[in-house]
Amino acid sequence: MDRLTNVIRPYSWGSRTALPELLGVAPTGEPQAELWMGAHPGAPSTLDRGHGPQPLNALIAADPEAELGALTVDRFGPSLPFLLKILAAGEPLSLQVHPDLARARAGFAAEEARGVPLDAFERNYKDANHKPELICALTEFVGLCGFRRPAGTAALLDALAVPALAPLARVLREKPEQEALREVLTAVLTAAPQATAVAVRQTVEALDRAAKAVEAEDTAGSALAGLPASLLSFLGSYAAIGHAYPEDAGVIAALLLNDVRLAPGEALFLGAGIPHAYLHGLGVEILANSDNVLRCGLTPKHVDIPELLAVVEFRGADPDVLRPLPAADLDGEELYPVPVDEFRLSRFTLGGAAPQTRGIPAATPQILLCTEGSTLLTGADGSTITLHPGESSFVPAGGPGLLVGSAVADTRSTVFRATVSV
Repeated sequence: MDRLTNVIRPYSWGSRTALPELLGVAPTGEPQAELWMGAHPGAPSTLDRGHGPQPLNALIAADPEAELGALTVDRFGPSLPFLLKILAAGEPLSLQVHPDLARARAGFAAEEARGVPLDAFERNYKDANHKPELICALTEFVGLCGFRRPAGTAALLDALAVPALAPLARVLREKPEQEALREVLTAVLTAAPQATAVAVRQTVEALDRAAKAVEAEDTAGSALAGLPASLLSFLGSYAAIGHAYPEDAGVIAALLLNDVRLAPGEALFLGAGIPHAYLHGLGVEILANSDNVLRCGLTPKHVDIPELLAVVEFRGADPDVLRPLPAADLDGEELYPVPVDEFRLSRFTLGGAAPQTRGIPAATPQILLCTEGSTLLTGADGSTITLHPGESSFVPAGGPGLLVGSAVADTRSTVFRATVSV
């Protein structure tokens, strides 16, 4: 097992305080959005095995089977199949979707054949992999996920009483679900810029008025009274999106999506084609080792509307909030079940009223991340690593396993385990 040194990505939407508070360090005053743990070439973790710091991706490339194990290499190739992050959203991220594996492979091959540089503004596919992801909340976590059922969105648009939204509400009420959602999103994203700017401004003004009415408990007799309480409480968040991205079509597109609030320990799985955006909160995120993103809005980056519409899954559904379940094969492990093999995320709660230590096998490569208290890792040879919140360790495949426990007696410790399913 190896202690990892990890890179913090300073994206503009990042919180200025959440990661420093977790890590117990002073804020820099700059946004700190994501702490990356893994072997992604964009920001690989480093570790020191006695020869100075080395990037994890370079160590894996030098001997994939020794680091990942034969089963993982045979199944996923000679690179770590997942990337683990701590994500700290202070402002809304871009509204986005991810392609499935077939679309990613075809899109990457096509852009490579056309000679589009990987760093080109208009590039859609940075690699040939899909990007399913799981976000698990460490604090209250707020976001948007998947299309709301059309009738519910039509009621919201009616209640806002913005003239430019009325035709969209009519389509959502009158046409079949898939056709309606596709037509409305297409109309929003392809409207003339001047018309979009006016519609967004009027929509944000309406959202501000509605949020104030809800706060003052002054909705009786209005169209707002017919909306669900959870949606009413979210109107201020929709307005905040509009203030952060004035004149952006994504502000209206966001109204089509379900509002989601995760309590600590709850999670969301996001498969291919599901539009989503994270708005605020701190969470552990794990995803397939890919950087393929197709954006719908809330961003100055490239929006490829035809490609986006080919990838989006136009289906209304309630968000499927995940809660950890006891793992069948490892005592004390709580698993977040997902329908992909590239990653597997679980957690252990140790110390306090819980057992002090747990045994963890090492048949597959894994990263152990402490998010609460102090976690003591003990190898079969007696070596130890103590992890504090935000610190992590890489465990190569094929070893005899290790013990994980609370480093301080009678003190609670939480550690997440990221690995693969093979």
